[in-house]
Amino acid sequence: MADRKLFALVAVLIGISIVLTYSLSAYITILFDLHQFHFAVRQALFGILSIFVMWLLAQGDPEKHLSMVGFSLFIGSTILMIAMPFLPESLVSAVGGAKRWIKFFGFSIAPVEFFKIGFVYFLAWSFSRKLGHHGGMGVKEEYIRFAPYGIVFVGAMFVIAFVQNDLGQVVVLGLTLLFMLMFAGSSFHFFLTLLSGAVLFFLFFIFTAEHRILRIKSWWALAQNTVLEIFPEAVASQLRVPTEVEPYQIGHSLNAIHNGGLFGAGLSNGTFKLGFLSEVHTDFVLAGLAEEFGFFGVFAVVALFMMMLQRIFKIANRVQDTKNYLFSLGVGLLLAFAFLVNAYGISGITPIKGISVPFLSYGGSTILAASIGIGMVLMISKNAQRS
Repeated sequence: MADRKLFALVAVLIGISIVLTYSLSAYITILFDLHQFHFAVRQALFGILSIFVMWLLAQGDPEKHLSMVGFSLFIGSTILMIAMPFLPESLVSAVGGAKRWIKFFGFSIAPVEFFKIGFVYFLAWSFSRKLGHHGGMGVKEEYIRFAPYGIVFVGAMFVIAFVQNDLGQVVVLGLTLLFMLMFAGSSFHFFLTLLSGAVLFFLFFIFTAEHRILRIKSWWALAQNTVLEIFPEAVASQLRVPTEVEPYQIGHSLNAIHNGGLFGAGLSNGTFKLGFLSEVHTDFVLAGLAEEFGFFGVFAVVALFMMMLQRIFKIANRVQDTKNYLFSLGVGLLLAFAFLVNAYGISGITPIKGISVPFLSYGGSTILAASIGIGMVLMISKNAQRS
C-alpha cells in the first residue's frame, strides 16, 4: 500500500495553494480585467488533476511502470526544450526574449518543470548502474567516472541557462546533482572539489548576462548596510553600490513579512499584494502568506512541508533498490532546494532566482510536475520495508 500520509500532506498543501491563489491574485485580476476567480479556478483545475495523477501513479507497479514514466519525462521534456527556440510564436510564450512555455489548449506548459523530475530519475537510474562506493579511488579516477554525467549536465544547463534564460533552475538542479552524487557513493573530497567547480560555473553564468549582474547589484544594495558594518570604512566605501538600485521587490517583500507580524492581517486583508508586489501569488507567495497569516501561518506551512520531506526521505531509507532509493532522495532534495532558494530570495538573504515554491505557487506546470514526482515516490513506497 502506498504511503497515505505523504499523499495527504501533498493534497493539503495543494489545497492551501488554491486558497492563497484566490486571495493573493485579487489585484492582478482587477488590473487585467479578469474574473475574480480566474487564477483560483485554473489553480484548482491543475490541483485536482495533480491529486488524481498522484493517486493514479501510486497504483502502478514500480518494477513495470517507474522506468516508463521516468524516461518519458526525461526524453520528452528534453526534446521539447531543444525544439522550443525554433517553434513559432503561436505555439510558445516568451518572456524577456526566452521561450519557456508551450501553449496547450489555453494553458501554458513549462517543459523544464517536467525535465527536472525526469533528470532526477535519469541520474538515479544511471548512478545505480555505474557508481557505487568510491573504494579509496583518487579524485582523478572519480572525475573520470563522473565525466559522462558532467557532459550531460552541462548540456542541459546550457539549454536552461542560456536558451531559456533561467539560472534559478540550474542552481536547484546543480545542488540536487551534487548531493545525489555524494549519496550514490562518491567521496566527500570529490564532492567539495565538484562544488568548487560548480561555484565557478555559477559565477560564469552570472557575469555573461548583464541582467544577472544588475540583479546581484540590486540585491547587494539591500544587503550591504548590514554586511559592510563589520568592515573598515575604507574597505566598505569601495564595496558600496548606489542606493538608487535598491530592489523594490525585495523591499516590499520584507515589508509584507513585517506587516504580518505573529498572526497576520487575515485572509484577503493583505495590502502589499495591491500592486506593490507584482504577481505575488507566484514567486512571492511566501511573502503574501506571511502578511495574511503571520509567523504562525508560515510556521504551519513550513511544518507541513517538512513533514512531507520527512515522509519522502523515510521512504528512500526503507527501499532496498538503489535506483529507487536515489530517486526518492532526489525528489526530496529537489523540492527542498526549490523551497529554500525561494525563501532565501524573498527574504533578501540571496538574490531572487525566479523559482516557484513547490505546491504553493500559482502555476500548473510546477504543481503537476511536482505531483508526478510525488506520485512516483508513492509508487516506490509500496516496496518500502515497514519497521
